[in-house]
Amino acid sequence: MAEHDRPAELADWRLTEDVEEFRAAADPYLAADPAANTLVLTVSETVRRRGPFAFDAEHPARFGWQCDRDGAVVATFAQTPPRGALLGVMGEPSARALALVLGEVPTVIGEDATVRAFAEASGRPWQVFRAERLFRLGEVTAPGPVPEGAARLATAADVPLLEGWFADFAVFIGEGGPQDHHVAGRVADGRVLLWTDTAGRPVSMVGWSPRVAGQVRIAPVWTPADLRGRGYAGAVVTQASRELQQSGAEQVLLFTDLANPTSNALYQRIGYRPLGDHTVLEFTAP
Repeated sequence: MAEHDRPAELADWRLTEDVEEFRAAADPYLAADPAANTLVLTVSETVRRRGPFAFDAEHPARFGWQCDRDGAVVATFAQTPPRGALLGVMGEPSARALALVLGEVPTVIGEDATVRAFAEASGRPWQVFRAERLFRLGEVTAPGPVPEGAARLATAADVPLLEGWFADFAVFIGEGGPQDHHVAGRVADGRVLLWTDTAGRPVSMVGWSPRVAGQVRIAPVWTPADLRGRGYAGAVVTQASRELQQSGAEQVLLFTDLANPTSNALYQRIGYRPLGDHTVLEFTAP
């Protein structure tokens, strides 16, 4: 990057595949606004737990941070190649500088103005893939009549079924971000809750990220297509949300697809309140 392209008050980006180096530098910055930095926090925590190849057996995760002239971190990102870049809270100059040093990525996810600055600085053609909204849980309220059945934590016996559901969810959202398919590990950690019908058959699921900096992010939520419209997803998300709050999570978060009015309305009835909008941009062939 040419000297005149770099804002004088910002240092160069530092990139690393060492998650401990990254977190040692960035933790105070990330913890100052854990909700807005939820993607970077939860991805880095997963890599801490499972190693650099947690998301792909051939490509290690990588991270980066940028400091101001006083040495304070002002921007962070995470990437799980071959997937795209996840931008933490940062100014547009930081996003533009990152685009010049990071190289080509298939997608970029973050706050709308930030990802657009990144994309424009890259000089590559791009388009909006998905518009998302980040929500934070307030007071939990049942969204409607509770369907028959009950919630229970998933067990090892459920893993084969859940592996299929996780894969179906990834296809449904188009893999716009890193999806943690280590289902057995999630189940062993107690991070997947099922809703079962009166016969004990699983009919819906909700998973969530490890708790880090006081925040937990719900994802994924999945009900097979032939079982939708019966209140199962609302019931299992309500139960998980309540239990996560009671377990001491300071913030319970989730993202919604703004193109899906059903899920957006459902989560607001449960007690989730909007925090901000994020955009998934994908780069296209020239």
